[in-house]
Amino acid sequence: MVEQGLIRAAQQGDRDALITLLREIETHVYRTAYYILNNEQDALDAAQEALIRIYTKIGSYEEKAQFKTWVQRIVTNICIDKFRRNKPTVSIEEHELVFQGKESVEREVMSGYIAEDIREAIDQLPEHHRSVVVLRYLQDFSYNEIADCMNLPLNTVKSYLFRARQQLQHLLQDYQKGGVSG
Repeated sequence: MVEQGLIRAAQQGDRDALITLLREIETHVYRTAYYILNNEQDALDAAQEALIRIYTKIGSYEEKAQFKTWVQRIVTNICIDKFRRNKPTVSIEEHELVFQGKESVEREVMSGYIAEDIREAIDQLPEHHRSVVVLRYLQDFSYNEIADCMNLPLNTVKSYLFRARQQLQHLLQDYQKGGVSG
């Protein structure tokens, strides 16, 4: 994700290196926050808070864990705190469709509904299950990286993912039985 030399330079007080480092990770930080909080404004706030915390705490980063795991732990903890303070709100987003042909429009609409159903199902998971799902399937973290990031035993991560997949399967089957959401 990030070059080690840049991290070391930032830790030694090189302000330009630190700013470059923050710019390299800001999209990743925002994306993680958005996947967990599912609200653009909350995600922007959480991402900003995480980047400030990384800026002020870069000196405390130790190479015991990967840098991306350290960053992910900061972002995830901020999002969990924010989620606990403000229960998530459902935002209605406008989606623009480019009309190219009947089949592509139908496919676009159906994929939008499916993505919305998945997002709604993930939102209904308990926060610890939601976090591991986001880290595993949306951020492509390994089980070990998730365990490090969330400070959990590996078997707990596996258990959370197993239960989360079961819950998601059940929720998505309910959506399918109830028809297309909208």
